[in-house]
Amino acid sequence: MQNITVLSGGMGGARFLQGLLHGIAGGRLPGVAADATVTVVANTADDIWVHGLKVCPDLDTVMYTLGDGIDPERGWGRRDETWSTKDELATYGVEPTWFGLGDRDIATHLVRTQMLDAGYPLSEVTTALCRRWLTPTYGDRVRLLPMTDDRVETHVAIADPESPSGRRVVHFQEYWVRLRASVPAELVVVVGLEDSSPGPGVIDAITDADLVVLPPSNPVVSVGTILGVPRVREALAATAAPVVGLSPIVGGTHVRGMAEQMLTSIGVEVSAAGVGLHYGSRAHGGVLDGWLVDLADADQVGRIEAGGLPCRAVPLMMTDPDATAAMAAAAVELVSR
Repeated sequence: MQNITVLSGGMGGARFLQGLLHGIAGGRLPGVAADATVTVVANTADDIWVHGLKVCPDLDTVMYTLGDGIDPERGWGRRDETWSTKDELATYGVEPTWFGLGDRDIATHLVRTQMLDAGYPLSEVTTALCRRWLTPTYGDRVRLLPMTDDRVETHVAIADPESPSGRRVVHFQEYWVRLRASVPAELVVVVGLEDSSPGPGVIDAITDADLVVLPPSNPVVSVGTILGVPRVREALAATAAPVVGLSPIVGGTHVRGMAEQMLTSIGVEVSAAGVGLHYGSRAHGGVLDGWLVDLADADQVGRIEAGGLPCRAVPLMMTDPDATAAMAAAAVELVSR
């Protein structure tokens, strides 16, 4: 296998990518070339405009993580960050005060916004930013592609007794950062998704791959939005590459994030089997050829395989790069039988 494509969200996808690249470098992935290339198709539906700046949380989390600039404790933002600008804006009473941009992180958003204002599409802007973060370490072996150059934004409907409809809609970032996903999500609306086009290179990355991986990212607002871009699901159905996924649900709940709330909002069972069968087997109109679940969910393997989806239970906790590389190796082995 020479060309691997990963459909990634933010923290979960980024940590998986670290382990995947660690495994490739160490020759731990059976049948994968030592000089294999990895193309990351990243979710951009979490993007938001803040203080006039274009912020792309998932693109930046992947870029900072692979470029060794991420804050390892938070899992997002820059290491050794300071917050003077955020504090100064707060003294002026400028909203949103709940979404903070770190002083170092702002530089990325300034460069991105200036390039967008100059007419460059997001895909070209991302390539330019990656020359700092990815090229020095990986050269041309790792590419980061936005799922689309078009503006797509995720919004969440929540209960609001004071609204005539009984609901109000907030941006996904407000639901996650300000509300901390503490109230039920009644509906997820991805504005602009149906009218978007795949970003440059996205379809080729899927159809020309030797392996496609759906990492343990949020199946609704990360991987789910990538699959919702027109032609992406069709490309997965058509590719000759095996498509394998890893469950973000372990022991009946998400490890980190809000997959539980998002799955509930679309009526999908919060379980490893529920997510695997939601993605579905390619042989039965879905997108997967194999599905990994954690050992804690080994009792669900039979149910998943009864749904036509090959499955195996292995440790799925990304405790360190070695453990994550072992997960990647198990994923390759599952679809290489």
